Amino acid sequence: MRVLRNFLRPGWIALAIVVIAFAVACFWVLAPWQLGKNSRTEHQNDLIKRAESSQPVPIGDLYQDGRPVEDAEWSRVSVTGRYLPDKQAVVRLRSIEGSPAYEVLTPFAADSGDTYLVNRGYVKPVQGTALPPITPPPSEQVTLVARIRAAEGTSPGREPRTEAGATQVYSIDPVVLGRAVDVPLAAGYLQLTDDQPGGLGVIDLPQLDSGPYLSYGLQWLAFGVMAPLGLGYFVWSEVKQRKAAKTGAPIPKKPRERGRRTREALAASSTGAVVHSETRGPIGSGPTSAPDDKLSDRYGR
Repeated sequence: MRVLRNFLRPGWIALAIVVIAFAVACFWVLAPWQLGKNSRTEHQNDLIKRAESSQPVPIGDLYQDGRPVEDAEWSRVSVTGRYLPDKQAVVRLRSIEGSPAYEVLTPFAADSGDTYLVNRGYVKPVQGTALPPITPPPSEQVTLVARIRAAEGTSPGREPRTEAGATQVYSIDPVVLGRAVDVPLAAGYLQLTDDQPGGLGVIDLPQLDSGPYLSYGLQWLAFGVMAPLGLGYFVWSEVKQRKAAKTGAPIPKKPRERGRRTREALAASSTGAVVHSETRGPIGSGPTSAPDDKLSDRYGR
């Protein structure tokens, strides 16, 4: 009971609270966060792999009530209709191969009656970061093959604006852009593949890299285990020290102290051997006279 009271001091209580809070954060917040990112990345990679080996299907097969069906992202679809160039917008602050670029978004009125937002690709500035001239899309009816992409959200304060004679946005959000250009758009958007009518610079597929999220998640789990073990070690060490002090038993020296004393003993014995060797005379002459105190120590005289 007395030992328990020793650990009810503010310092020990604060340490226990910090360790417990850290372990809980590791197991219920930090590790799930990283492992969740790893699961989402692996799921995206699986969708891309599946889409690369599949053939385009009519867009109606993967859209229901104006929204893509589950796990339809990256799938290739075909759609027939006309571009609406007067409702076009550009996405600013994009980067292609390390260079600034604009992505061009043009609504596409399908023959089915729905209107989809089509990412036609990118254009790079010619002078500084100014918006360059954009090649208009064809005005006649065309059939496109594109990939379904999930919409991006819009951050507060980053709504669409008109600049340099064009509607400019910071992200691809069909709902927000549809209100800005006064055209209701289906959820998600379509990203053109190679050699499509109205296509510009082709945006490549992302690399299939799972990233470091799995290792980060395992590290947080390890930290969550090590923290309580470290606290347990400190408690055990404190109890051991207090028991030794109570019973009057010698407190075990630390490994560093024992190592220092061992080195001193070895050095002393080595020095004694050297002194003894120096007291020997020439070969065959026997030992020379040594000081009385050393002979007395050695032979007990």
